[in-house]
Amino acid sequence: MRIGKINRTTNETRLDIELNLDGAGKSEISSGIGFFDHMLNLFAAHGQFDLKVNCAGDLHVDGHHSVEDIGIALGAALKAALGDKRGITRYGTFFLPMDETLALVSLDISGRPYLVCEVGNLAPMIGSFDTELVEEFLRAFAVNAGITLHVRIFYGKNSHHKVEAIFKALGHALRTAVAFDEKIHGVPSTKGVL
Repeated sequence: MRIGKINRTTNETRLDIELNLDGAGKSEISSGIGFFDHMLNLFAAHGQFDLKVNCAGDLHVDGHHSVEDIGIALGAALKAALGDKRGITRYGTFFLPMDETLALVSLDISGRPYLVCEVGNLAPMIGSFDTELVEEFLRAFAVNAGITLHVRIFYGKNSHHKVEAIFKALGHALRTAVAFDEKIHGVPSTKGVL
């Protein structure tokens, strides 16, 4: 089993994360932000990852620190779970339609963190979730996981649908990238390292 566990405590958040890449899509999520919990549940279900997130953050300020720190810790947990990356597919791309919305997530477990995020206009808030935090989460996740991550919304009207499509597509694309390929016997790079 490929499992990454991260405990992170700052003056703003205290959190524990456990990510099992070889799970069954089970999740136990508690961030204090209902919509974000829903998105992380979808990520786990569509990626077929087992994910536990328990975060106590300074939500009296706003959700920024909690969402960003969960991105940091989830990225670190992914990196830990992948180990030396031997035998993985490495790349994953997924288009996801969500009613009137079409999203793309494409990623490379490259060791070179980078984010391109083109999601267009979103409503400022979805429930108690500040939609500016979508990009903050994705950046923190990509940087700490060491992945190149491209996210794009081609079109759509409903902000809930747009963000939901991103998290579902991220789960699917990552599931493809972390899967083992029987034809790959080492690290999937001509450099010999990722």
